[in-house]
Amino acid sequence: MKILQHIGRIFLAFLATTGRLALFMGSAAFHCVRPPFYPRTVLRHMVEIGHFSLPVVGLTAIFAGMVLQSYTGFARFSAEGAIANVVVLSITRELGPVLAGLMVAGRIGASLAAEIGTMRVTEQIDALTTLSTNPMKYLAPPSIVAGFVMFPFLVLVADVIGIFGGYLVAIYKLGFNPSNYLQRTWDFLEPAE
Repeated sequence: MKILQHIGRIFLAFLATTGRLALFMGSAAFHCVRPPFYPRTVLRHMVEIGHFSLPVVGLTAIFAGMVLQSYTGFARFSAEGAIANVVVLSITRELGPVLAGLMVAGRIGASLAAEIGTMRVTEQIDALTTLSTNPMKYLAPPSIVAGFVMFPFLVLVADVIGIFGGYLVAIYKLGFNPSNYLQRTWDFLEPAE
């Protein structure tokens, strides 16, 4: 019976944590569309999320594009021309968004957690309450709005830089014709339906 009690306690704790997280997310989403809004804070977070995440997103994307060169596998089947297609499809459909999301979540998540933790320790969150400002309204929605606005741009940058990384390896390492490679890349880019 003790093992069942232990499993039950863990399961109930999991459900309680999931419920608190759902309530927090619902409250944050509610505050995103309800005034007052803090545009200066949103702009600060947009710069933090967008501009300062560019180096890590770009570095990750260029190396992902360089690694995607599967020349040896395609050379066995005399299909070296498909390398441009594979690079552009894998970067734009999967790797660009996933890598940008991971890098931004890791970098910005840690930064925001440290900022809010420091604000809690130095009693700045209590000061917001004293000044009749809802801390949830002041802290969460600007980050969420800035993330929703900046993330598509970061994915676009990751896609472009990743494709450029594949281009560099194909042209300078594998000896592809630059105009043919670019034409194949352009032909395989498709708008989402």
